[in-house]
Order: sequence, then C-alpha cells, then structure tokens
Amino acid sequence: MYKPNFQLIMIFQNTIIDWYHKNKRDLPWRNTTDPYKVWISEIILQQTKVSQGLPYYNRFILEFPTITDLANAKEDQVLKLWQGLGYYSRARNLHYTARLIRDKYHSIFPSDYNSIKALKGVGDYTSAAISSFCFKLPYAVLDGNVYRLLSRYFGIDAPIDTSTGKKKFMEISQELICVKEPDIYNQAIMEFGSLQCRPKNPNCAKCILKSTCYSYETELVSLLPIKSKLSKIVDKYFNFIIFISGSHTFIHKRKNGIWKSLYQFPLIEGEFSFDELKSQSEWRDLINNKEINLKYSSSTITHKLTHQRIHAIFHHVEIEDLYSKEYMRVDLSELQNYPTPRLIEKYIQGLDH
Repeated sequence: MYKPNFQLIMIFQNTIIDWYHKNKRDLPWRNTTDPYKVWISEIILQQTKVSQGLPYYNRFILEFPTITDLANAKEDQVLKLWQGLGYYSRARNLHYTARLIRDKYHSIFPSDYNSIKALKGVGDYTSAAISSFCFKLPYAVLDGNVYRLLSRYFGIDAPIDTSTGKKKFMEISQELICVKEPDIYNQAIMEFGSLQCRPKNPNCAKCILKSTCYSYETELVSLLPIKSKLSKIVDKYFNFIIFISGSHTFIHKRKNGIWKSLYQFPLIEGEFSFDELKSQSEWRDLINNKEINLKYSSSTITHKLTHQRIHAIFHHVEIEDLYSKEYMRVDLSELQNYPTPRLIEKYIQGLDH
C-alpha cells in the first residue's frame, strides 16, 4: 500500500531518470521543445502504439510544418492524412484547435497550463505533457503506462477507471514529480512503463526497481492495476452498397458518429441476406423503383474497434443512376482520394489487386 516517504520518492525518481537516459528510444518529438510538434505527437499517440503513430507524425509534420499550415488546411486533407489511425474526433479537434490558435493566439501556442488545458481535445494528460516537455512546468503526466507502473510499484489498489481512483492517482503522481526536471521525469516514467513494466509478462526479475517494488515483493504484479468493470463489446452488422453506374459509384460524408466527416458508401444496418436487404425501407428509399443487378457480395469482413465489432458485407450493385441529393457521384478511380474509415479503405485497396 502506498505510504509516501522522502527516501522512497527519491529512489524512484533517480532510478527511472537514470534508466531513461540509458534506454530511451530516439523519437523525433523528443528532440524538440516546439509545443506544436509535441502536441501533434501526443494527439496521434492517444490510443496508438508508437510504432503505428510514428509514420503518421512524420507525414503530418511534412504536410503541415507549422500550426498555421494545419489551420489553413481543408478538413478533408486532415482526415485523409489521419486515415487508418481511428478515433477520428482527434483529427477534427486537432484541426479546430489549430484554427483557434491561429485566430486567438496569432499562431503562437499558449505557454501556461490552464490555457493549454482549455484547448479542445486537450485533457489533463496532454496539457501536462506539453507544459512539462516544452515549458518545464511541474505537472505530472498520467497515462496507461504511468497508472500501471505506480499501481504496481507502490501497491495502489484504487480502480483506475473510477473518478475516485483517478483522483487518487493524480494526487500521487503530482507528489512524485521531479520539480527540477519535470520534462525528463515525465518522459522517463512513461517510457519505463511502456518498455519495462509492460501490461503482460513484464521482466520483473531484471527490473531495477524490484528491490523496492511492492507488487514484486507481494507477488501481485499480475493483479495490478485494478479496473472496476470490463468494457462490453457490441456486435454490429453493416451492409455497404457499392452502386456501380458505368465507371462511377456513390458516396456521402457522414454527419455524426465515430466516423463523422468521413466518406462511405450507402449503408443499411442489420444482419440480412441480400434478398432480405431488398425488403428494407432504407433499400426502397435508395433504389426508388430503379432496376438493379447484383454483381456480387463480398464475404463478411470483421472490423474490431475498442467497444464495437463490426461485421460488414459489401454488395456490388449495378444501377443506371441513384438520383439522390444525399450521395455524390464519383469516379471509381478517384475513391482513394477521399478520407474513408479504415474498414472501407482496406476494402477499396483490395479491389485494386
């Protein structure tokens, strides 16, 4: 159980900072104090592994080297560059905030914690990261790696997915931060949690903190951190209709949901065969009594999201025209130019082979 004392705190700080200097990964956002670049990296790395996020970061900085460049871009440009990362609200918030900083702060990133935290899409963790990495302000970061490390090392049994638990971890994190080097300490504690104190199969026998680690001594490593509840996975069934009219098809931009502002084919939700699909009111509204010819239907493709499991079928249907104001007519060869959900992007790529 966590019982703070000066000696233990100093051991913890010094040990992970020393470890970090010897073991840290060479990542581009660690070689800069530019808050714009650090902000981009932190937003990309939310819910994303470094190996997956790194090429996206490099492309973003190449395409939008300054916050003004990002602010002046069209939303479709930003979403297309983000395509495949998921959690698209992050990209929309990124674009919105870039415009706000351009207009309100004259393209100069705010340098105080409260102003940074007030930005859209920037919460406790990201504001602490930017404040400490770029301006050396003593605000502790608290992400999944830090939760895990602190819970195991100090034996903290408060559930990390409750408001009470989060508050407790935040208080402890702030108490532990190295005020002289908040930037290095915050990087170190996250890196140590990511590389050494891993979620599964951590190499505790070779851990430099094992002699003072509560969960190693009490054999509770596999039980910490604690979550009060498990997230329920919801199954959804999607029927995408790829209408073919000569060399064209039809798509529209979503107005809501997790794929808001991305483009997709006409969609009818439900677990249907194609014959059952044709009896649905949404189908009749789409077709409007036009003659159609089913070319073929794909096999079911399962696409896993954090809280959803999507089972999708793509139906290729010939039609003269759709005559719908909701859908735009596009050349099949130009589909790849539009930002689409990863599920659709991968399917389109497969059609080219």
